[in-house]
Amino acid sequence: MNASVSAPGSTIGILGGGQLGRMTALAGRHLGYRFQVLTPETDSPAGAVADIALTAPFNDTAALSNFAKNVACATFEFENIPATAIEQLERETRVYPGSSVLRTCQNRLLEKNFLKNAGFPCTPFAPVDSPETLKQAINTLGVPCVLKSAQGGYDGKGQRRLSAHPTNYAQEWQSLGAESAVLEQWIDFEKECSVVCARNVYGQSIAFPVAENQHQNHILHTSIVPARLSPNLLKDAADLALAIAESLNLIGLLAVEFFITRDGKLLVNELAPRPHNSGHYSLDACLTNQFEQHVRAICGLPLGAPDLLCPVVMVNLLGDLWVHGHPPDWNLLLKDPTVKLHLYGKKTAKPGRKMGHFCLLNNKVEDALEISKKHLIYIKNSCN
Repeated sequence: MNASVSAPGSTIGILGGGQLGRMTALAGRHLGYRFQVLTPETDSPAGAVADIALTAPFNDTAALSNFAKNVACATFEFENIPATAIEQLERETRVYPGSSVLRTCQNRLLEKNFLKNAGFPCTPFAPVDSPETLKQAINTLGVPCVLKSAQGGYDGKGQRRLSAHPTNYAQEWQSLGAESAVLEQWIDFEKECSVVCARNVYGQSIAFPVAENQHQNHILHTSIVPARLSPNLLKDAADLALAIAESLNLIGLLAVEFFITRDGKLLVNELAPRPHNSGHYSLDACLTNQFEQHVRAICGLPLGAPDLLCPVVMVNLLGDLWVHGHPPDWNLLLKDPTVKLHLYGKKTAKPGRKMGHFCLLNNKVEDALEISKKHLIYIKNSCN
């Protein structure tokens, strides 16, 4: 077998213990793969379904070497992992995506510069590293605008919207608590969408159907597939995602989030080199789901067909629904034969924490959206 192929039956390593690692392991099981997880958490969602769960910090060099000895290849399930950890693993085993991709995508400034230099359409931005550069950037881009820490933010963390010129630039900069940041021009967008695409070691690449996304408090709330966009926009979004994956020389999955402007243009907002929340619909509505596709891509297998089998709406379930630590009443969801409920096995519920999701399948996407809204109201009422 080709040296780039990790054959079914071998062990795949996952750095990170969250739900994305959990669903990757569950999806890879039916292909015969075994899984080893390394995470600082002692009781993680991914660790609970892994064959081996190692508990150690991501910068523990001895633990990383031990981890590498037992796997045919490795991957990561979120970006907040030291790139140096991936670099060490690359010297000892195959790791996809690689450290260069991780470095680019885990730093907003590097990511924006990559997109700009490669000619991909993205939000106008300026680097910020002091009160003085913040003032210069705001004068250039205008207000409103969005100030984002360059490293470590997600789900709205590490960013703030500035609706007017600050009265105290030093205080505004210090309150962000970052060494470097990106100031982005505010985009009055019409919709948000995303594309998850896969690319394997042979350069074969495939895009999943475009998801139309709705956020609440900067956290993904609902994904609607197929996205209610023109055929031209659907094609352009998929083509852009595939081109970005090619330009990064990425192996694995890449999620590309877009703004759609009022005049119908696509602007790249963020990149994520891993399975993505907005791709969860594929678990129930596609011929091949994103997690199996990720396994296929990093293991050097042919990619599966991502064809949409039925329109679907995916709804996130956050820890806000767990009142006093008790889960909601899932009865209505489980009674509905068109609903697929996915819970992540997290022990502690917190506001804003992703605890699960459900997918509702219906031949008419508008009906799926309306029914999912009613189901969510029922769930919320059951918590009171």
